[in-house]
Amino acid sequence: MKKAALFTLASLATATLAHAQDPGGFRVGVKVGGTYSNISGDNVQNITGANYSSSLGSYKLGYNAGLAFQLPISSDGFFAIAPEVLYNRKGYEIQSQTTNTAALPSGVAKIEQEQQRVLHYIDVPVLARINAGGLFFEAGPQVSYLFGSRTKTQYTEKRADGTKVKDESRSAFLDYTGVSRDEAYKSDLAQFDIGAVAGVGYQSQSGLSIGLRYARGFNSLIDTKDTDNEPKAFNNAFTLQLGYMLPVGSR
Repeated sequence: MKKAALFTLASLATATLAHAQDPGGFRVGVKVGGTYSNISGDNVQNITGANYSSSLGSYKLGYNAGLAFQLPISSDGFFAIAPEVLYNRKGYEIQSQTTNTAALPSGVAKIEQEQQRVLHYIDVPVLARINAGGLFFEAGPQVSYLFGSRTKTQYTEKRADGTKVKDESRSAFLDYTGVSRDEAYKSDLAQFDIGAVAGVGYQSQSGLSIGLRYARGFNSLIDTKDTDNEPKAFNNAFTLQLGYMLPVGSR
C-alpha cells in the first residue's frame, strides 16, 4: 500500500511539473485576497446633505475572491490576456458634523455623524499581462456591478457643556440630498462602474502567485442624476491577492 501511495504521489508530481514547464499554455484558477478601499472626488463635503459638512475617513479593509484565467497571446507565454470574475467587498467612511445649529434641540451645540458603508461588487477586469520570468505586470479596464450596500451610522450629540452623548436610537443615514435612508438603501449609488487596473506580482512555475494591484473607478459612485455642484466620489482600491493557476491541456 505504501509503495502504491508513493507511486501515485510521484506520478501526480511528475504530471504537475510537466504542465508547469509549459509557460505558454492556457490556465484557469482561483484568487483570494484583501482589499483596502476608499473614495475620492469633488464636493465630498456635501455627501451627507446641505446641513452637514463632511470629510473622508480612513481606508476600509475588505476582501476579494473569484475565478481567474490566462490566455496566452505568444507561444512562449510572454504576452497574455488575463480576465477575472471577482467578488470584491469595498467601502468607505464619512465623518460629518452639523452646519445649521439653529435647528438643533436646546442644549445641543453640534451633531456628529460617522458613516461606515460596505459595498458589495462583482468586478470583471480584463488585463493585458507581461510575464518576465516569474514576475508579471498587468493593466487594463474593469467593469464593476454593485449588487448590495450596507451602511452603519453612529450619531453623537455634543452638548453645550462640552459632554458628548451617543444617540443609539438613530440608525438611518443621510444621503447626498440630506434625506434619511435605511441601512440597506443603495439607490443613491451608481449600479455600474468602469475603471482601470494596474498591478505587479510573481507567479511560480507551479502556478502559485502573489500580486498587488490598484484600481480606480471613472464613474461617480454617488448617483446625483447629473446635477451640477453635487458630490462626485470615485472608488479607489488596493488589493493583495494569492492565487493558484492550473494549466489546462498542453502545447
